[in-house]
Amino acid sequence: MEIQRKAPIGRPRGFDADGALERAMRVFWEQGYEGASLTDLTKAMGITRTSMYAAFGNKDELFRKALERYTEGPAAYAARALREPTAEQVATAFLGGSARASTRPDCPAGCLGVQGALAVGDPGRNARDALTAWRNEAIALLHDRFRQAVDEGDLPAETDPGLLARYLMTVANGIAVQAAGGTSRDDLQQVADVALRNWPPA
Repeated sequence: MEIQRKAPIGRPRGFDADGALERAMRVFWEQGYEGASLTDLTKAMGITRTSMYAAFGNKDELFRKALERYTEGPAAYAARALREPTAEQVATAFLGGSARASTRPDCPAGCLGVQGALAVGDPGRNARDALTAWRNEAIALLHDRFRQAVDEGDLPAETDPGLLARYLMTVANGIAVQAAGGTSRDDLQQVADVALRNWPPA
């Protein structure tokens, strides 16, 4: 008599986890953390809540994974900008990238990192803290790049790298908020151009 064997414990999941995470990222991007219900998320992902918990953890953990995907995908312009040869080119690429990423025709308008937890209560505290840390990390990376530029003589010695980094992040965040309100890419690029007119001369 042949014994029926159970499926191996490590069998593959019955869905595309990568595609599901991409769709979850878009829901959070469009609706924010609190606006995205578990029903919205699982429906968009095409899976049950049980499958979501098994594959991604709870809503907080799913949001963090979605933010990581956003950083490596639509927001990858920030990491690329840091590799530009001069501080001014870094700033130009950073703001231009923000304008483009915030107005992609195939994606929600604005920035997941800005809108994800703009108006959340106590249940969304973890998401808000994650986004604060995300933005602070970007500021720190810009600060380090501008400190390097000062050391190399690419920026004036009296330049405050931290202030310059926060200035760029503030403009980029404003670009994202305006994009979410329907401002066009061309208009946002003009804002970026104006913001860079008074860039410190070397």
